[in-house]
Amino acid sequence: MPLTSPRRSALVDQVISQLRNQITSGEWPVGSRIPTEPELVEQLGVARNTVREAVRALAHNGLLDIRQGSGTYVLATSELAGVMHRRFAGADPRHVAELRSTLESSAARLAAERRTERDLGQLDALLARREEAWASGDAEVFVAADISLHMAVVAASHNEVLVGLYADLGDLLRDWLRDDVGTELTPDTHMDHGRLVEAIRRGDGDAAASEAAGYPFEWLKAAPGRARG
Repeated sequence: MPLTSPRRSALVDQVISQLRNQITSGEWPVGSRIPTEPELVEQLGVARNTVREAVRALAHNGLLDIRQGSGTYVLATSELAGVMHRRFAGADPRHVAELRSTLESSAARLAAERRTERDLGQLDALLARREEAWASGDAEVFVAADISLHMAVVAASHNEVLVGLYADLGDLLRDWLRDDVGTELTPDTHMDHGRLVEAIRRGDGDAAASEAAGYPFEWLKAAPGRARG
């Protein structure tokens, strides 16, 4: 026997869909606190229990994190990203570096073979933004700029499956990079990504793959004592 009526179940599903859209559209970014339960009740025009069920469902799927006494926060942008976050958030840093090296070197090789002029323009713009972010000294701004450049390299591979997988890993990549970078940008940890972009421009797949493969391990060497927690 079903535990809820079809009408109530459909209403909860509608609320889940609306809340998920707020997350996937970027209206509620990863790390942000969503409106309180009373606020959602007022905004959506549904009962408190309906909102509560929808929030719990999204928390179960890994998109939201309910913190007693603090609120509910966006943890990931998709169910797959949520699963990955729970599964790999405490992974060995070297294993993380090996995964990133494998994915990013493959993407860079494909990008060197398939990049368009539009891709190159995007890479140039994001490389310049990355350097500006480093010069600003703001670690969080740099992390966002660095991730954007790496995602643009993956996008230039024009492999939809690889692009989708990397996007779902995006939230975890930010966490990993934050740990790598720390709270202070120092000259000895700066890594030039210009050679990667130039290798892609030349269509040199071997050079692009080699450059991309080494970056995760360089971060690991730059902060050998920093581990996932």
